[in-house]
Amino acid sequence: MTTPGGGPIRVLIVDDDAMVRAGLSMILGGAGDIEIVAEAADGSEVPPLVAEHRPDVVLMDIRMPGVDGLTATEALRGTSSPPEVVVLTTFHADAQVLRALRAGAAGFLLKDIAPGDLVQAIRKVAAGEPILSPAVTRQLITHVSDGGARERTDRARKLLGRLSEREREVALAVGRGRSNAEIARELYMSVPTVKAHVSRILTKLDLNNRVQVALLVYDANG
Repeated sequence: MTTPGGGPIRVLIVDDDAMVRAGLSMILGGAGDIEIVAEAADGSEVPPLVAEHRPDVVLMDIRMPGVDGLTATEALRGTSSPPEVVVLTTFHADAQVLRALRAGAAGFLLKDIAPGDLVQAIRKVAAGEPILSPAVTRQLITHVSDGGARERTDRARKLLGRLSEREREVALAVGRGRSNAEIARELYMSVPTVKAHVSRILTKLDLNNRVQVALLVYDANG
């Protein structure tokens, strides 16, 4: 697989553990369609490296002694045309992982992921597909309490109220983990129409990806 521009998938690896970086680089570098363009040991290094190398995907460790991955992810969201961010973690249920997803990360991977699964995950994210199902998101939220539930519910319902009836139907289907093809069948529309609705939903609600739509739907349900 290549990027829309025809080149390999460009990846920036961010982790304070040199051995982890070396392992990830070795695994991903062995795939012919993935190129490791840079490595960073701290979140503070991310913005200049992203500006210089323009990666398609950033593999982001959460816990780093300087600037953590959450802060770095939030900083990237404020830039123009930011890369996709995939959070690296050792825990299934982690408050910082959830906050990173709310900040716009496309998903998270456990550090003990199988090499082949890691390569496939990078390919999916580069293609615009989140690597986190709503079911896993709900499990994460169930095990982690980060406060402000009532405020999030009110905000989520207000945001969803901006959508047309059809857009809300599509958003709810995204929240249930449906693919574009499944949504098309359920709502009797074409796949391109579904894609157009999803694009408008992201624009109207100022969201980065389908993971954030799923989180918003979950929040709205209280």
